[in-house]
Amino acid sequence: MLLFAAGLMVGAAVQVPLAQSSNVVMMNHVGINVPNIPEAITYYTQKMGYREAFRASNPQGQPTLVYLYISRNTFLELGQANAERPTGFTHYGLHVENINNAVAMFRQHGVTVSDVNKSASTNAMLANITDPYMGRIELAELTPDSLHRKALDAWKP
Repeated sequence: MLLFAAGLMVGAAVQVPLAQSSNVVMMNHVGINVPNIPEAITYYTQKMGYREAFRASNPQGQPTLVYLYISRNTFLELGQANAERPTGFTHYGLHVENINNAVAMFRQHGVTVSDVNKSASTNAMLANITDPYMGRIELAELTPDSLHRKALDAWKP
C-alpha cells in the first residue's frame, strides 16, 4: 500500500510541473531495496502479477538489481539491501529523451544534479537529483543498448 501511495504522489508531482518539458517523457520506475531479492521476486510475481523484465547479477551470479514490469512503461526496481543500502524506498526514476538537456534544464532551475554516467549494469545513461524531501530522483536516458529499452521493446501484454 505504501508503495502504491508513493507512486501516486510521485506521479502527480512529476506530471504537473514537468508536463511542459520536452526533456521528461514519463515516470519510469520506483526503486526499493529488499532483504532478499529472490523472495521479493516471488512475492511480486505471484501475489501482484508483475513479470520480470531484466536483471543484473554479481560475478557469483546472484541478482543485485531486478526490474519487474508493472506495465509496458513502468517498472518496480528491486535492489539488494545491505548495511549501506537499507530496506525500503530508494528513489523514483524519470525517463528523459536527452539526459544532457534534462540535466542542463534542471540545473538552470537551481536543482542539484549529478554528472551523467553510463550504468555498468543496465547501459542506461543516468544522473541523479538530490531533492530536499524524498532524497533521490534518477534521470534515465534509455539508449538502444540499455536493458530498459530492450525491456520496453520486448513487452507483451
